[in-house]
Amino acid sequence: MKPRYLTRVDQIDALNVEEKTRLKKVEDTFAFRSNEYYLSLIDWDDPVDPIRRIAVPDPMELDDRGVLDPSQEKNYTVARGLQHKYRETALLLVSDVCGSFCRFCFRKRLFIERGAEVTRDVTEELAYIRDHPEVTNVLLTGGDPLIMSTSKLEPIVRAVRAIEHVKIIRIGSKMPAFNPFRITEDPALLEMIRRYSTPEKRIYIMAQFNHPRELTTQAVEALSLLMEAGAVVVNQTPLLRGVNDDPEVLAKLFKKLSFIGVPPYYVFQCRPTRGNGMFQVPIEETYEIFEEAKAQVSGLAKRAKLVMSHMSGKIEIAGLTDECVYFKYHQAADPANIGRFMAFKRNPAALWFDDYTEPVKERVDLPGLTCPI
Repeated sequence: MKPRYLTRVDQIDALNVEEKTRLKKVEDTFAFRSNEYYLSLIDWDDPVDPIRRIAVPDPMELDDRGVLDPSQEKNYTVARGLQHKYRETALLLVSDVCGSFCRFCFRKRLFIERGAEVTRDVTEELAYIRDHPEVTNVLLTGGDPLIMSTSKLEPIVRAVRAIEHVKIIRIGSKMPAFNPFRITEDPALLEMIRRYSTPEKRIYIMAQFNHPRELTTQAVEALSLLMEAGAVVVNQTPLLRGVNDDPEVLAKLFKKLSFIGVPPYYVFQCRPTRGNGMFQVPIEETYEIFEEAKAQVSGLAKRAKLVMSHMSGKIEIAGLTDECVYFKYHQAADPANIGRFMAFKRNPAALWFDDYTEPVKERVDLPGLTCPI
């Protein structure tokens, strides 16, 4: 099955004329793209359906708060389509198309200025990676690399795999959720995984399932085939208002992922990208939802880290007391910051790390422990 792709809201039969007219104004600013398979997961009788919220434009996106590059990726761009923010990891942006455009996308700027940041010829980027032996991980991202044909993707994978010091190739993709048939009906893709995911140098698929309803029979089959071919599959998702901001829903997602052998890897604080206000949940509320969800699952299902992809690094939201919120650099642009622990006075309205302005510097007494901050 090859689901038909839709690139205009007026192609969505389930919408009435008034809705199509209203949403066209959103589409004029933030592009729409989806496919018949993914839209079939929507309960059109439910006005707050979470899958609809992920894929279908909403007038609230026109709230102009936020910026198009909240993590300042441009500061770490070393060549067209190549970012080198963390010492061991380089990002190659190889596509500016996805199986569907998430309405909460943090790189929606790619779909506004098509081609401005994506590389079509990776020659210069590969030369940079070869010259930087500290890079052991290369993440192919975009857009979505798996929207590309295997014949276009394989030469990139082959070239990266030929660099001796690159031990891990990651492919960031929501295609297992958006269009699992891309995987189940392409033997060449699975053969590519078998060829280049070796016992000592694995390919990782960084999947993105945001809601348990996305884990359909077809999606589970796609994930199983990827793993059978030798890929390591993990999942990451932002925590999103109206999608997975219920501990029961998030716990169900964690459980279903663990049952099929796909570890939850990261849960992200929704980035303050322009148009994303409708999806944002305050940090402290996010933490409480995350912890309540983890309390409902086994150890294998609670391995995710709750982080913010801040311009300075991946900041883990590590704890909460009546007075303080605690953070830790899980990864950092400046390696000296990795593992750094920070405490701030609570701010229930905070949506991003920069909203915390009162650091706690005095000694903090915890049960059984006195620690200087």
